[in-house]
Amino acid sequence: MPKRILQGTVVSDKNTKTVVVKVERRYTHPLFKKTVRSTKKYHAHDEKGHKVGDVVRIQETAPISKLKRWVVLEESKV
Repeated sequence: MPKRILQGTVVSDKNTKTVVVKVERRYTHPLFKKTVRSTKKYHAHDEKGHKVGDVVRIQETAPISKLKRWVVLEESKV
């Protein structure tokens, strides 16, 4: 099964080798046909040490700790 890859913004880098990435998802509401934005935060393992505000891509992986199930791939060019 392929691993999911998401793109989001780093919102916290206070932990060592861990960043919190906020991923925004847009979809059309089934009844009202309006575009809805929903966000979710993911804890990701980060060796390089990205800073708050960086746009990064994260990939799903086997559990690393209690909260971390994602790994930072690279910084996006956006």
